[in-house]
Amino acid sequence: MDRRQQIRMTDEEADAFLEETRTLALCSIDHRGYPHAVGMWFCRIDGLVHMTTFRKAQKVVNLRRDPKSALLAESGDRYGELRGLLLRGRTEVVDDLELCLDVLQRIHQRMEGGERPGLDDALRSQASKRVVLRFRPERASSWDHRKLGGGR
Repeated sequence: MDRRQQIRMTDEEADAFLEETRTLALCSIDHRGYPHAVGMWFCRIDGLVHMTTFRKAQKVVNLRRDPKSALLAESGDRYGELRGLLLRGRTEVVDDLELCLDVLQRIHQRMEGGERPGLDDALRSQASKRVVLRFRPERASSWDHRKLGGGR
């Protein structure tokens, strides 16, 4: 088995890794053709990554012009611990207040946990200024150097 095959995550491993990941790097393409990478909190709905951002954000401008995008999750401090998942696909910009509120609630629950008095009103106020980014993967690459057993 070649090294690339040896370190590739199974679909189940990639799914579990994405579930434990807190922040994804979202990469869009700016008007000059350069990558524009930003860290994003996210949730998954029906298996698709959903994020939210202000409707006038640069990433929204980029994605409306060209929906091709990538998401990167990575972890590990030493070579033998490195894990990553690179998803390439297209991101749809969805302007839907109720969906945005749902995404904000899910992200808050995932990242912050618990309930907070007045949270729904605060999130509804935020949602009115935001859009949802729904990512549809087309290609995936993954690596888990832990599978090498400490060797290079």
